Amino acid sequence: MLTHNQNSFQAADEVSQDFLSGPSPGTLLVLSRLSGFWAGLFFVSVPVFFQAPLVRLWPGVSLLLTFLWLLGGYFCLRYNERAPWGDLILGFSWSWLAGSLYWGWLRSEPLWHLPIEAIGLPFALFALWRGYLLVGHCFYLGSLLGTAMTDFYFYALDLLPDWRRIMQADLQGSILILHQAAERVQTLEGLVWGLVFVVALVAAGIAGLRANQFHWSVFSGAVLGTLLVDALFGLSAFL
Repeated sequence: MLTHNQNSFQAADEVSQDFLSGPSPGTLLVLSRLSGFWAGLFFVSVPVFFQAPLVRLWPGVSLLLTFLWLLGGYFCLRYNERAPWGDLILGFSWSWLAGSLYWGWLRSEPLWHLPIEAIGLPFALFALWRGYLLVGHCFYLGSLLGTAMTDFYFYALDLLPDWRRIMQADLQGSILILHQAAERVQTLEGLVWGLVFVVALVAAGIAGLRANQFHWSVFSGAVLGTLLVDALFGLSAFL
């Protein structure tokens, strides 16, 4: 009985010591990965619904906001260089800049979409090579990968003419074209390419999470966030 009580007190003491010393390194690693994932998911999905109507109505305003993102990221880095948020905002500014340029002035030509979205690619690759601003540039690369896969899906199903007509049509006309495009997506070819597209993005997202580093978890969130945005737009086309 005495031995049992001593073991109980020892176990309770170990628990209390763990509580007082804070989370274990393993727990902190999981929390860091999850926060990076959700940050990437947020920055690639939620702002889309804010930028999309803004750039349609006032493309110049959307373009000018790029400089505010840059300043915000810069001052966040100056305030706390070790925190990832300034880094992330600077990487997000590449995506915002590309979206402002393309959807503001070039949206009727789908072949320009991917080159404009890749405007920051040389800088991102150089930064990864030098190990500089990894969080923001991994976010940008994840977003760009998702965008590239979406564009390749359009190329594979020959949906570029529908893209051009939607951008040039009025609201009623664009809805009709969307329904026609949705019918093509529901064919066997469309479903096969869609499955390839989803599997590739999910695999990239899982690989980012398994890397056990904050910047790659942000990459994962950006990749899977792009998939979420595409799913929402696809659902709206079907409905």
